[in-house]
Amino acid sequence: MPKKIPMRQCVGCREMKPKKELVRVVKSPTGEISVDFRGKAPGRGAYVCPDPACLKRAIKSRALERGFETAIPQEVYDRLLERMEAGDDGT
Repeated sequence: MPKKIPMRQCVGCREMKPKKELVRVVKSPTGEISVDFRGKAPGRGAYVCPDPACLKRAIKSRALERGFETAIPQEVYDRLLERMEAGDDGT
């Protein structure tokens, strides 16, 4: 029986994609927002495609703020955009 591939929805384009293809932003139990390129950090996660256009759509719609019910520091967005434009998946 083939192994089930975990799917997650991108907060930018709202498409369901395999979890490994997306970048995770996490809100830790202490309330800190950070980028989790490995997908292993504890806390509430939201996923975005590794595409700058998708991230810009998520910023415009304030999807991460609504998902985490808190303001997202600009440095989190800057770090995400920097890694996406560099083509770095964090591994």
